[in-house]
Order: sequence, then C-alpha cells, then structure tokens
Amino acid sequence: MTTIEFRAPWSASLRVMTVSSVVVVALGTVWALSASLQQSRLAPMVMIALPLLLLALAFADGVRGYTLTEDAIFVRRRLWDRRLPLAGLRSVTADVDAMGRSARIGNWGLFSITGRGWNKKLGWYSSYATDPSRAVVLRYHKRTVVITPHDPQHFIMRARTLIKAADFPK
Repeated sequence: MTTIEFRAPWSASLRVMTVSSVVVVALGTVWALSASLQQSRLAPMVMIALPLLLLALAFADGVRGYTLTEDAIFVRRRLWDRRLPLAGLRSVTADVDAMGRSARIGNWGLFSITGRGWNKKLGWYSSYATDPSRAVVLRYHKRTVVITPHDPQHFIMRARTLIKAADFPK
C-alpha cells in the first residue's frame, strides 16, 4: 500500500497564539494556586483544573501532519487520526485565501486551527490546519475540508494521481 507523509508546519500566527495562550494559562494557574493556598476554596481549584484541561484537550486535538494513502487522507493528530476518504472527492485545489474572512467555531489558534468555518468563498467547511497560507481545499459532494500540508502542490499532484488511478466516481 502506498503511503505518503506530509508535515503540518505551524504559521507564525499559530506559534504566537499558542505561546501566548500557554503563558496566560500558566500565569492564571500560578495566581489561582497562590489564592487557593491562602484559603481552601473550590473556585481556585476549578480555575486551575479547567484551563489545564482545555490546554490538554487542544494539545491532543492538534494536527501533526497528513498521510495520503491509496484510498484516504489521514489527518494525524496526537491521540487519534481523522480519515477523509478519497472516494467521493470531487476536487483538490490550493487556495491561500481559503480560510480568510471566516466566521469560526472551534479551536482557531491553540496548537492547530480545527473546527468549522464559513465564508463566502467556501460556504461551510471543516478545517484541520496549522498554516492557512498552505491551504488545500478538498471538495466532496456535501462537504468541504481545508488541510495545510507542508508542500501543497506535491500533495495535490499525488492526491489527483491516486484518485485517477483508483478511478473513483466524481
């Protein structure tokens, strides 16, 4: 079985957002911890646990890369993978502005850019991204997905070749 690996490099803005968020959570945790030592209350403990839990979930959900196989694209995350079948894939195109001016739901800058978005260009879409300037738009019959492999043109060429070789219906 043919497998081709693609990294998911972080954009500068994703790095800044992630580092800033981690610093804010760390400072808040230190503050809540010092407050909880002065008086034993439940609220400071929740203020410690909740942000750390959210950080852990965002880290686990972060996109590490993509694997292209003969029948699917796997979005590699830290704890699980998301399978995007090649069957039913209608187009694979590069679009550096794909995610621009989007209304967003989900994680849009903590270890990755994952969730749902909507803009005039794509309509509703799912994103599994780390650098919007490397956006590859996957269009299916009833959904659109944006991913960001390190080499968008190579990814597109290989994906189109596999789709043609498998003779998937359009």
